[in-house]
Amino acid sequence: MALSGGRIPKLFYQVVTELAQPSLFKNVHFFWSDERLVPPTDDESNFKLADEGLLRPLGISIDQVHRVLTEYSESEAVQVVTDELKRFAGSKENGQPVIDLVFLGMGEDAHVASLFPGDAEALESEAIYRVVTGPKPPSRRVTLGYPALSAAREVWVLASGQGKSEALRSSIAVGSVTPLARVLQSREKTEILTDFTL
Repeated sequence: MALSGGRIPKLFYQVVTELAQPSLFKNVHFFWSDERLVPPTDDESNFKLADEGLLRPLGISIDQVHRVLTEYSESEAVQVVTDELKRFAGSKENGQPVIDLVFLGMGEDAHVASLFPGDAEALESEAIYRVVTGPKPPSRRVTLGYPALSAAREVWVLASGQGKSEALRSSIAVGSVTPLARVLQSREKTEILTDFTL
């Protein structure tokens, strides 16, 4: 499973820890759809958010947690997490790992993971993980690419919060080119979980 960061996933983690039986996760390995290049103890860290809100409350073993090693150089961090993911997930013919479940939040600009509007390189890249510069701090991030999201068995997008309804509407429109739209168009089925009326 690949986890996300942000305010809405934090609420989701709280509900999961309240309702789930920890034994259900004994064979689940946790990766991240994206991570900010900050120390793992930083409040901006997606790992820290999941660790405090989900992993520790569920008693997840450290052997099941595969965070982006942000204390390494950018290239080393990408290589290590890519190798780890390929070790645990089967691969398609195009070399992309098949993640069982990717959980994504959505930004007000319809970005998912750290795939932002206007990132032309992301559209061409076959990299499983790559380093990107986001539009707001902390700007340096590691993200799964579009091909990895396309190859996943399941992708769940949680879209909620003020200012995001229009981003979701535009993303599901025919011919949309938002990052979320690109994910939706590359897959047969994607679950969108939202409290918006569309």
